[in-house]
Amino acid sequence: MNDKNKEICSCAGDRVQLIFACSGGADVGQLSDLAARRMMADGCGKLFCLAGIGGKVPGILKTTEDADDILVIDGCPVDCAKKSLELAGFSRFRHFQVTALGYEKGGTSMHEEAVTQVAEYGKNLMSS
Repeated sequence: MNDKNKEICSCAGDRVQLIFACSGGADVGQLSDLAARRMMADGCGKLFCLAGIGGKVPGILKTTEDADDILVIDGCPVDCAKKSLELAGFSRFRHFQVTALGYEKGGTSMHEEAVTQVAEYGKNLMSS
């Protein structure tokens, strides 16, 4: 792993931790995206490009392959983010759905408490 990749590590010392989040059209997709951005702002992982995985961009695939830890946050049970990583050949990652935390697709309003709860869940999962 090169030194540039080491710069994107966070809450686990010098480990490279990547976060891929659903950013779909539903409210729970927005919540997963906001929570991932909060995690990154809090120094726990780096939000990485899910579209680059789907587009099979070589540099993004290589960085993902070299990552120590990968967290995938999906908004709902359709699991678009998870399926994107799997279709690109990745299987070594942690994953959760925002709806599994009690948020309802089409019935979730964006508020600070929701973003914090999802981000904290992600941080705990990333550090386990």
